[in-house]
Parts: sequence; structure tokens; C-alpha cells
Amino acid sequence: MAIKSYKPTTPARRQMTVTDYSVLSKVDPEKSLLEPLKKKSGRNSYGRITVRHQGGGNRKKYRIIDFKRQIEDSDATVLSLEYDPNRSAFIALIQYENGKKAYIVAPHGLKVGDVIRTGAGADIKPGNTLPLLNIPVGTFIHNIELYVGRGAQLVRSAGCMAQLMAKEGAFATVRLPSSEMRKISINCKATIGQVSNIDHENVNLGKAGRVRHMGIRPTVRGSVMNPCDHPHGGGEGKSPIGRPGPVSPWGKPTLGHKTRKKNHKTDKYIVKRRNAK
Repeated sequence: MAIKSYKPTTPARRQMTVTDYSVLSKVDPEKSLLEPLKKKSGRNSYGRITVRHQGGGNRKKYRIIDFKRQIEDSDATVLSLEYDPNRSAFIALIQYENGKKAYIVAPHGLKVGDVIRTGAGADIKPGNTLPLLNIPVGTFIHNIELYVGRGAQLVRSAGCMAQLMAKEGAFATVRLPSSEMRKISINCKATIGQVSNIDHENVNLGKAGRVRHMGIRPTVRGSVMNPCDHPHGGGEGKSPIGRPGPVSPWGKPTLGHKTRKKNHKTDKYIVKRRNAK
């Protein structure tokens, strides 16, 4: 996948780059796998803003992704590779032998016409889904289940991949993209390969308007507000925040403050934290 740039006809175009979508199939999405997606603009059921900096954006429909891959021991043919406005990775439309269609997160290197499979006896090739028990140590994987049968929850964004490091007893040790080492049940499923659209991190938006198209509204620094609007506000010129550390608009510690509970019930599954020295 390549990055596409433009002639510098305007100041925004000079810096802007976009993903080259020429490898994707130019087809309409599968209507049976679409759902309406109503915008909330960060508001709750009372109409009050509970999540700031959300609103606007292009209209889009949700593509129903099969994260569980429950149809096992049946070949599925890749019909098309498509763009999904709801995620950074590309998606693939597959059709099983019984005629059922589904969307999956496309792995890097998957092509139209490829045949993929789910089950303990599947080959170790990109797009195939197997329990961690049947995947060789050292294999790069994505779309990893955290709990058996719940569906993939880990390693789903563009260009990400984890690595199966060890298998011992009822658990497998997986190194996640954040470098965290975590134990996962050996019966959880994972998909072989790396998530598609690996150049996503190199895209330069170029102008503020593209961020608004994503449904993200402007974020204003607290230090440029008035004291009545933010604890960092007030003072003459560029004043320091006047506190031991940065805080949120409601006075809670932020910007690096750890919010994970101490003695969390899943701490026993984390072998090495991502920020461990």
C-alpha cells in the first residue's frame, strides 16, 4: 500500500497525503451487512455533552464485521477488498461454501480470490483463524480474542500485529503492539498475519478540515482559557499552570496520570507492562 501526494496547488495541498486506494475493489458495500449509525455528537440521553470534541463529520453506515469467525472447517473465498469509514484497516468481503457472506478485517497481503479458513486444522497463512493452541510459537497474529467465544478484541487497527511468544499450560503468552506481554487463554482464537493498510500512520492530514470530516471538533488548550473555564487558565501572557501537575477541566490529574486500578483482577495475566523499564 502506497501513500499518494498532490501537486502543491494550495498551502493545504502542499503537505497533504492520502492513502492510495487503487488496490481496493470499486464496488458498493454489501447491503445485508450494513447498519445505520446515528451520530451522538458526544451527548447523552439528556442532550448534555459528556464527551467533548465530537460532532459533525461525514455520514456513514456501519459495516457488520465478523470478529467471532464461528463458521469453522469451511473454505471462504475473498470477493472484494473494501474501505471502511469506521476503522483504519481495510475490510474484506468473504463468502463461505454455504453462500453466507461476512466482512472481516483484512490482513496485509490478502487478495481477491484467495481462500481462507477457520478451525484448528487451518494452514498457517494470512487470513486463517485458529486457536492459539494450534498456532506455532513466533507467529505474527492479529484479531485476538481476550475471552473464549467473545470475538476478537485485541490488535485490530491498521498495520498492527502481535507475536505469540510462548505456550505453557492453559495460557499462551502474547507480545502486543505496545510491547506489553500478556497471558491469554490457549483456546482463544487469533488470525494469522498483520492488519492491512500498514501506511496509515504515514498519512498527513494537511488541513483542519479533514479532521472535521472525521467528526472531531477543535480542542483548545486550558492555558489559553480564563480561570473560570479551566484550572490552567488566567495570568498575563504564557503563564505556567500554577499547580504541581496538569489537571483536567474538572481538577482531576491528567496527561500521564495512571488511571488503572491497583490490584486489578487481570493484573495476574500481565507478564510485562508496556512501560516497564
